[in-house]
Amino acid sequence: MWLNDQQTIPSAIRRYRKTLAASTPQHIVIDGLFEPQKLDAICAVLHHEHYWQTQKHSYSALYLDDSKWHATPDSERFVQRDLWQGHKAGPDDKQCAIAQEFLQYLRSKEFMALLSKIFDVQITDIHVAKPEVNTNFFRLSAEDFVNQHADDSPGREICMLLYLNRNWSTEQGGELVFMGKDDKTVTIPPLYNRCVLFDPSSEGSEHWVKTVTSKGTTAYRYNVTSWYWSE
Repeated sequence: MWLNDQQTIPSAIRRYRKTLAASTPQHIVIDGLFEPQKLDAICAVLHHEHYWQTQKHSYSALYLDDSKWHATPDSERFVQRDLWQGHKAGPDDKQCAIAQEFLQYLRSKEFMALLSKIFDVQITDIHVAKPEVNTNFFRLSAEDFVNQHADDSPGREICMLLYLNRNWSTEQGGELVFMGKDDKTVTIPPLYNRCVLFDPSSEGSEHWVKTVTSKGTTAYRYNVTSWYWSE
């Protein structure tokens, strides 16, 4: 229903695993992993202003209010971006329903089994208190940022980024940048239906996002971020 079957056949899985083993950090980029028609419907929902809420994190504290944020030095500011709050939609909001269904699918046994095959590790939510908070939509404007950080929390095995930006051009910025190895960074543009999967504990996996410019036809860079744990 959600996946492009051609991207999940055995030969594709073997190719992904080979790429993981040879890359620093251990990561793969899969273009067209999901059915585009489904993603189009989701994007139509995300482009509405409903349910978006700004979140602000420092390197030492999460979800800062405005007063604490203003007191935080620029060098200590880690993230400023918008978080989708679709779970607050009412039962009659059918537009939000498809976006919520997709987030639920990304934590389904089917999808986590696929990730487990690719990374050769057993992914499960059995010890995750609130799985739903680990998979969501985000957006960045030219005023927002995601500064350099690592995602290597204990037990976290896989990080997933899925980009939802049609007709995105290089002049719009917003690229994902991995630290890489030997001063050779890895830069990945946030193109539509591009899925990036990486091992957050692997060498060179610290990363950041280049600033989004105001040159594009859309004011925001959209993506899904999802984190996965082992037993």
